[in-house]
Amino acid sequence: MENSVWIATLAAAITAGTPILFAALGEIIAERAGVLNLGVEGMMLVGAVTGFMVAVKTASPWLGFLAALVAAGATAAIFAVLTITLRANQVVTGLALTIFGTGLSGFLGKPYIGIPLPVSFKPIALPLLSQIPFIGPIFFRHDPLVYLSYILVPALWYYFYRTRPGLNLRAVGENPAAADALGVNVFALRYIYVIIGGMLAGAGGAFLSLAYAPSWLENMTAGRGWIAVALVIFAVWDPVKALLGSYLFGGVDALTYGLQAATKIAIPSFFLKMLPYILTVIVLIFATRQTIVKHVGAPGALSIPYDREER
Repeated sequence: MENSVWIATLAAAITAGTPILFAALGEIIAERAGVLNLGVEGMMLVGAVTGFMVAVKTASPWLGFLAALVAAGATAAIFAVLTITLRANQVVTGLALTIFGTGLSGFLGKPYIGIPLPVSFKPIALPLLSQIPFIGPIFFRHDPLVYLSYILVPALWYYFYRTRPGLNLRAVGENPAAADALGVNVFALRYIYVIIGGMLAGAGGAFLSLAYAPSWLENMTAGRGWIAVALVIFAVWDPVKALLGSYLFGGVDALTYGLQAATKIAIPSFFLKMLPYILTVIVLIFATRQTIVKHVGAPGALSIPYDREER
């Protein structure tokens, strides 16, 4: 009985960590290109509300998911114009994007509060893999978006470290002037990767409203976008470490539901809900200190606007 409780808790950790993973992977892509986007929370909310609205209208979760990608990508494109073309301060613009996304999603989603979603992403047990003792119930009885995140992590790792476009991406983030001198279009690549990063943040938001808790609630991301930004530092800009970190944060979130059942200890629910955010602060302090001491991880040109005339 206790074993089944722990299996359920670990499976819940993967589910709870998936929206953070999508957002963190998107931020890693943008930051690897040298652009710091602190608007992750806003883009997740835009994706969540757009995905829910389209799914309600079309009765198709996949159309809702695709709409979320487009809407969040368009929001990221606005950020790209301001920071890449107009060279606005990336930190200030990112914060403004979060405020904009929060307000816009609240306005658009107000008529949809309390409306049930007619269709949502349902768990699908993968043949054979789901029957593996202990591992199967934890990893292979989830909805399609979780499986998509499984594929995305190794694909991004391979792209970053084993392909020429991935090398160009890292070069643009490390030394855009040198990349430009070698014929790499710095501005175009930064636009592309910022928009892709925004789309992945929208995927994280859509996961919340279409799979994790099929509904729309104002501010339903509940700070997960900020956790994703912190996780990028914790993961030292690496997709595989972002996967592990996301499940760690998801596990802490899942403890809200599983810890009391597993230990039979009465713990105030308010304290349990604080745990992911407390862990975020602790991990951010530790990871930042290690990054500074070791001088590893952060792209060299992160948050620095590129101007060809200054080469």
